[in-house]
Amino acid sequence: MEPRGLMGGFYRISEWIMRLSVINVLWLVCSVPFVFFAWGLVLSQDANQVYSALIAMAVVAPFTLFPATAAMFAVARKWVMGETDVPLFKTFFRGYKENYKQSMLGGIIYTILLAIMIVDFIVYREQLNLLSYIFIAFLVLLIVSLFNFFSMLVHYHMKTFQLLKNAVLITIGKPFRSLSTAIMSGAVMYFSTKFTFLIPFFMGSIIAYLAFWNFHLIYQKLQDQAEKARLAEEEEAEKAAELDRIDLVKDDSNSSSK
Repeated sequence: MEPRGLMGGFYRISEWIMRLSVINVLWLVCSVPFVFFAWGLVLSQDANQVYSALIAMAVVAPFTLFPATAAMFAVARKWVMGETDVPLFKTFFRGYKENYKQSMLGGIIYTILLAIMIVDFIVYREQLNLLSYIFIAFLVLLIVSLFNFFSMLVHYHMKTFQLLKNAVLITIGKPFRSLSTAIMSGAVMYFSTKFTFLIPFFMGSIIAYLAFWNFHLIYQKLQDQAEKARLAEEEEAEKAAELDRIDLVKDDSNSSSK
């Protein structure tokens, strides 16, 4: 039986700390090659080492980081939808296995796009400040669409191209939700740089939870709109059927009078 009152509050908080930290550690463990090169990037002493680390990260990311992130979003989906007591290891590795291929293919495309944006930013940042800010804005939108891609990947059964297309459309079509996702994720990353213990235990899992929570709000709104449209169509069909029935009755009456 779950304790109540103050002790119950502490118990629930400790449960969430455990859930978030376990999934975050699993995410990092399944992304070990990427994490290794990312650590090399942090320790880089010159530009050549930086570029070498970035290239290595780009090569391994689609095969390690992206499937692990998809698995983390699969668990976050369960939490957001109210299934907070799901088995963490089983849910994570099932999501890893089921979504590996699509997350890898999507990861290759997103890695190429991110690499292009980063290279463009590096090239133009010294020439035109305004253009560099535009590249940053596009980079943020691309990252938010990546979060939406992961959310849709674990929530829908779609082909990879459809997931990519719809992720971009939702990101552009819901600018306020996209902005809130970017702000919340940016805040988590900022505080993680200030309190570095958050990175290995909480950063990724908190971002996944917030990103899917925001996506789920969009999903629910779209579902409500679709339901209203369906009811409106049914009402219009009923009205049309009623008019047809009235016309038929009139025709019968006229025939009888003759």
